[in-house]
Amino acid sequence: MNSKSLKISRSSLSSTSDASEANKPPLPPTVTFGRRTPSGRYISYSRDDLDSELGSHDFMNYTVHLPPTPDNQPMDTTISQKVEEQYVSSSLFTGGFNSITRAHLMDKVTESEVNHPQMAGAKGSSCGVPGCDSKVMSDERGVDILPCECDYKICRDCYIDAVKTGDGMCPGCKEPYKNTELDEVAVDDGRPLPLPPPVGASKMERRLSLMKSSKSALMRSQTGDFDHNRWLFETKGTYGYGNAIWPKEGDFGNGKDDVSEPTELMSRPWRPLTRKLKIPAAVLSPYRLIIFIRMAALVLFLHWRITHKNTDAIWLWGMSIVCEIWFAFSWLLDQLPKLCPVNRSTDLNVLREKFELPTPENPTGKSDLPGIDVFVSTADPEKEPPLVTANTILSILAADYPVEKLSCYVSDDGGALLTFEAMAEAASFANVWVPFCRKHDIEPRNPESYFNLKRDPYKNKVKPDFVKDRRRLKREYDEFKVRINGLPESIRRRSDAFHAREEIKAMKVVRQNRGDEPVEPIKIPKATWMADGSHWPGTWLNTSSEHSKGDHAGIIQVMLKPPSDEPLIGNADDAKLIDLTDVDIRLPLLVYVSREKRPGYDHNKKAGAMNALVRASAVMSNGPFILNLDCDHYIYNSKAMREGMCFMMDRGGDRLCYVQFPQRFEGIDPSDRYANHNTVFFDVNMRALDGLQGPVYVGTGCLFRRVALYGFDPPRAKEDHATFCSCCFGRNKKKLANTSEENRALKMGDSDDEEMNLSSFPKKFGNSSFLIDSIPVAEFQGRPLADHPAVKNGRRPGALTIPRELLDASTVAEAISVISCWYEDKTEWGQRVGWIYGSVTEDVVTGYRMHNRGWKSVYCVTKRDAFRGTAPINLTDRLHQVLRWATGSVEIFFSRNNAIMASTRMKFLQRIAYLNVGIYPFTSFFLIVYCFLPALSLFSGQFIVQNLNVTFLAYLLAITLTLCILAVLEIKWSGIELEEWWRNEQFWLIGGTSAHLAAVLQGLLKVVAGIEISFTLTSKSGGDDVDDEFADLYIVKWSSLMIPPITIMMVNLIAIAVGVSRTIYSTIPQWSRLLGGVFFSFWVLAHLYPFAKGLMGRRGKTPTIVFVWSGLIAIIISLLWVAINPPAGSSNQIGGSFQFP
Repeated sequence: MNSKSLKISRSSLSSTSDASEANKPPLPPTVTFGRRTPSGRYISYSRDDLDSELGSHDFMNYTVHLPPTPDNQPMDTTISQKVEEQYVSSSLFTGGFNSITRAHLMDKVTESEVNHPQMAGAKGSSCGVPGCDSKVMSDERGVDILPCECDYKICRDCYIDAVKTGDGMCPGCKEPYKNTELDEVAVDDGRPLPLPPPVGASKMERRLSLMKSSKSALMRSQTGDFDHNRWLFETKGTYGYGNAIWPKEGDFGNGKDDVSEPTELMSRPWRPLTRKLKIPAAVLSPYRLIIFIRMAALVLFLHWRITHKNTDAIWLWGMSIVCEIWFAFSWLLDQLPKLCPVNRSTDLNVLREKFELPTPENPTGKSDLPGIDVFVSTADPEKEPPLVTANTILSILAADYPVEKLSCYVSDDGGALLTFEAMAEAASFANVWVPFCRKHDIEPRNPESYFNLKRDPYKNKVKPDFVKDRRRLKREYDEFKVRINGLPESIRRRSDAFHAREEIKAMKVVRQNRGDEPVEPIKIPKATWMADGSHWPGTWLNTSSEHSKGDHAGIIQVMLKPPSDEPLIGNADDAKLIDLTDVDIRLPLLVYVSREKRPGYDHNKKAGAMNALVRASAVMSNGPFILNLDCDHYIYNSKAMREGMCFMMDRGGDRLCYVQFPQRFEGIDPSDRYANHNTVFFDVNMRALDGLQGPVYVGTGCLFRRVALYGFDPPRAKEDHATFCSCCFGRNKKKLANTSEENRALKMGDSDDEEMNLSSFPKKFGNSSFLIDSIPVAEFQGRPLADHPAVKNGRRPGALTIPRELLDASTVAEAISVISCWYEDKTEWGQRVGWIYGSVTEDVVTGYRMHNRGWKSVYCVTKRDAFRGTAPINLTDRLHQVLRWATGSVEIFFSRNNAIMASTRMKFLQRIAYLNVGIYPFTSFFLIVYCFLPALSLFSGQFIVQNLNVTFLAYLLAITLTLCILAVLEIKWSGIELEEWWRNEQFWLIGGTSAHLAAVLQGLLKVVAGIEISFTLTSKSGGDDVDDEFADLYIVKWSSLMIPPITIMMVNLIAIAVGVSRTIYSTIPQWSRLLGGVFFSFWVLAHLYPFAKGLMGRRGKTPTIVFVWSGLIAIIISLLWVAINPPAGSSNQIGGSFQFP
């Protein structure tokens, strides 16, 4: 391919020349830009070949920019940057370790027609230059951009060539172009290198110098107007109230860092964004009292049990005592963190008033909300259907959040073309679905869920054309599903056709070279082909070298380019399917990402994919907040992100690391046989943790603060957790008091320095200067509004109303670099930065690390569920899911993430909660033993106590009653139902006797023998079975995890028969021991009832397991009959010659 290369220069982050030589990062790989037209002709990315100029690396080039001031306005920007962005969004970027980063122009990304101007491969006019069939430059509406007054249609590449080589002459009218600024932007070799900060500069100036972007567009808005807010923030300007740091009156220009608020803000009425709703004392006080009463009863009961031994069966007594002590300890770990439950509420009207209505600081009323990057992860299109993922993407694109502030990144860890084209189809369908949702205020905005609603869809819809629009969208969505479901076959047929064509071409070449000699059939590797007739760079259907799940290049495709900053209102010309008049037709940024994978590298499963998205998004959009969702969890409440932002932007919100939303599920059987809703955990435990330091991170539905993921400490961490010396000596206090909030915003570790040593950033985050430059910018943009004297570490209102930077090729090429498999080598990614590695439950560990650094989190329960997803309703799948969670907990217990070794910044009850997370699987040993005790008691004729006296029964009654009262009170303040509480108790025993035991064994094998733990990806239902929505519930899949519960049930059933027969035919019947054993056996069987029901399979069918159970029951009944009616002529023994133990 005749292409040209571009070297991307990077700057050193050290402040001295010696440091820059020592920490000089390695040179990035060469970036080659080019495209292949439909006619087969290759056209290079028209840029100057800079290899000869930059071939020698003995020197470094710097570009000096005069800082823009009110008297030095930069030149107005032209359409060139938008044209560059459109070109980049239509290119598929690939690259990785030891390979060239290529930008392949996609003439089309899917077989179906694409019309939306933001989407890659959008339909447009063809270039008028002879021999070129490229697309003409277009604006946000898809209207052709014609640079010459003669309206000659010309593409971007031909325009650049005409300016560079044709003396700026239009190929049509032969007149010179009046505006040739596109040339200057197009041939610019990457980004200019900023000058290193001066050695004598203050720490504040050095830190702010890092925040400056090297693009000239960073210092001005893309309308050409001077950006006062950013100029004042980055240069410490002092006129007006434009500073992010407000100077005191009379202190302008005195060089002090003292901070003060303007008087007009102090006098304004201030309203909070959130409120903490305390549990009524009439419920909470008795709840706490009963907890302490039960604790005392347990202590007295255990003391009585230890002092009153059963000498007739000391072994039975000993086992029961050990189990009961552990159960009491486990219950204490679970119950203590529930002492302070809270509820919270948000005020979306206040959020709108502060951030989206005209104010003196924001007279235009543009949205001042920070940006959000939404991460969606998928790995296997066979287990995670693309239709499910596509519906999740559509719900995100249609969310009620400022379009220009929202970005969506899809991580395809399998590198499958099926997922890629499904995302392209989703982006195309979003062209009509998103405006339809905005026009009619649709909820939910997942089309599959919306069109399957059981309620009246026309309720509260006032627009007269709603019925017509809904009918058309339903028909369009049905066609969309057909296209998605037909993609596997379409890709296979296309690949077979292209493969046959390649074989024919190869045979023709061989025959031409050999003449009349016989030619053997030529075997060519069977590739997977994209819609534009080129090889798919990811995983092929027939895997080969560099094209398998564990060996493929990194891929980035901008499916939907960033929207314009101003609303794009639909008009009559845009009305193709429905009338879009007065509807904003813009779509958020959508990016497909598949990180590079190579053999020999540990890719760290989901945690590694999430960290790759963190880096790529930091380079491309750098939203200060990150929302991560599983591919099967969609946005059910379109305002969910606004609800979470209320907490982040409220007073003290800068100390919140994440906002966790509860998980809600669809497709669960009405009886919730296996406790899939998990309401006890999400509505009881998580609400209780919210009253401490915050809920744990559960892997999805979580809104993160980006700098918290980067491993930084929360603001004012030293103030809240002062050491002994800082409390006793005033010198340290003075040092903290004189340090400004901005200097203390980014702190990492236990260092007492005023700020971070910037030269250490490459060792922590890697050598990408783009990524490092984005860190303080994300920290500043994520601060709450400084609209109240009590708001510390805030930002000035109106600071985020400026447009975001447009994408260019060098930015996406840098994003390719940071998702390479080698990028994390010798960095702190996965150790302190980003999602933490080393556990199959990386979510809990990541949240624990943040809490351990002093961050707080909150639990956001919305009136309308924020997110909804699917859960496995099949017994085997559910047990494997619980196995993975329990295995991760065992890994946490045997690692340095054990809460016993937590820092002093973590609250005591929060530490107990995390300790319980690591300990609860070990209860399985004691639970299994205790489930066998009733059977052993019935077999032996003994019981765990000498006699069922009044004292034992009184203690047992007190413990049981207090447990029931606690359950009722928990139901009262949490809002769950009694049936949900009982289902949770049942599955606690089912999981404890099966999956938890296997998890402990796997964890011990990993610690002792070093055997790595692997887990099976949970299958997501595609929802295509219309006949029976709960078909998976009745499928019986055999698993070794079922052996312990089956054994427990069989042994207890046989023991009941044996115990009853012995007592009936005993000379002196021991009814008390029989009743004790039978009662506890029925207690065990009642908890295992859902498990036994699951083994029976579907109603009306008779699986093999039924015959097995029938045989076992027949044997039990036969033995019982022989015992009751012994054969004639036998001895006096029970059952003739048969003798019970």
